[in-house]
Formats: sequence, C-alpha cells, structure tokens
Amino acid sequence: MNMTLSDLTTLSGLDVLDHLDQQVSIPVIDGMQAQGDLIVVPHAALADVVSTHPRSRWVDVPRTGLELLRSAAGGNPHSLVADEGVCTWTTWVQDSRGLALGVLDTRVVAYLIHPEHGATGIAPGRYVIGRQRESGGLYSRVQMVAD
Repeated sequence: MNMTLSDLTTLSGLDVLDHLDQQVSIPVIDGMQAQGDLIVVPHAALADVVSTHPRSRWVDVPRTGLELLRSAAGGNPHSLVADEGVCTWTTWVQDSRGLALGVLDTRVVAYLIHPEHGATGIAPGRYVIGRQRESGGLYSRVQMVAD
C-alpha cells in the first residue's frame, strides 16, 4: 500500500504546511536520503565511524512521532514516525565525525516528516541519522547545514 502525505499526517497527528500536495505518495528509499539539514545513511556505509554503545538504551518510535532535530533558530521539527513496536531508536552512539544524532533499527517502513519538506519513507534496515555539513567553496570553512 502506498502511504500518502495525507495518510501519514492523519495517522501521526503531525502537520505539514498547506502548500504541500497531501495526495502525493511518499517515496520509500533503502539508501542514502536527505531532508533539509538531516541525512539518513545505511549503517553499513558508516560502520567504521559510527557504532552504538554496548549498553545503548533503545526506545520504540511512536506513531505520533519522535522529534529528532528542530530546525535552525527553533523552527520546524524533523520527526521520525513508525507503527508501534517495530522501529527502535537510540542516541547512545559513538561517531568519530560528531554528526550522528542516533541509529534507527526498523523492521517496516519508517517515515521522516517535516512541516516544510513533507515526508520520506525509510525502508526496513539499520540507519544512521545525522546532521549534514556543507562547504561554501574552496576557502570556506565546513559548517552544519541550516534548514
């Protein structure tokens, strides 16, 4: 079944802005994807730099959403949404780059939703969700992406 943005906002109770097409099917991606200042990367691609703590505390991702990051200047939140009991999240991670917000384990499609960007689907698997960084050019310093 294809999940639409309208379906997801109804299930989660989270809102998106009116300019977004509510009837659009949410794409489900099993690889790297970005949403504003967040990036979702399959854990296998970062296994040499990101690991979970041996005593990591994993929490269930609720259907009502788990806020991962609030946009720059306290703006809109990026929330992770999934059916109850099939998706877990931990922030107890070690990341030599200092970018990981946490690790997601999901047995079904999970969704990343943002009021301005809409939603994307994350295929079953293990993923690192973290901040994106950018460079302004050859002599510019690297900085976090501000959404």
